[in-house]
Amino acid sequence: MAKASAFIDIPASVDEVWQLIGGFDTLPDWLPFIPKSELSEGGRVRSLQTADGAVVVERLETFDNAGKTYSYSILQAPFPATEYLATLKVEAQGQGARVTWSGRFLPVGVSDQEVEALFTGIYQGGLEALRANYPT
Repeated sequence: MAKASAFIDIPASVDEVWQLIGGFDTLPDWLPFIPKSELSEGGRVRSLQTADGAVVVERLETFDNAGKTYSYSILQAPFPATEYLATLKVEAQGQGARVTWSGRFLPVGVSDQEVEALFTGIYQGGLEALRANYPT
């Protein structure tokens, strides 16, 4: 099982950050490379369209509003991985918040290192886009 993880510290309260990213349908609000998200199955499945037109379908697996975290799996995506499960979490860090995005998955047709680098880049790029919403 391959793994990837990234985190970023944000100069805003945990509640402020969770308000922006805590909804399963909010990726277009903070992630420029996901301009479109549509919910189905009572809000438990999101169909995402990437900036280059690819489609990613994800299922909400766990949601903990009090703990400010959720996990999701990928049902359909153009990624070289299966058995994908990722978690987005917001927690207090000093005067601000730390957001951690992590995942585990099995590579398909590529090495563990290649798929780990792919998702680490996605997570880090996404978190940097999130951080841009909170000027210092």
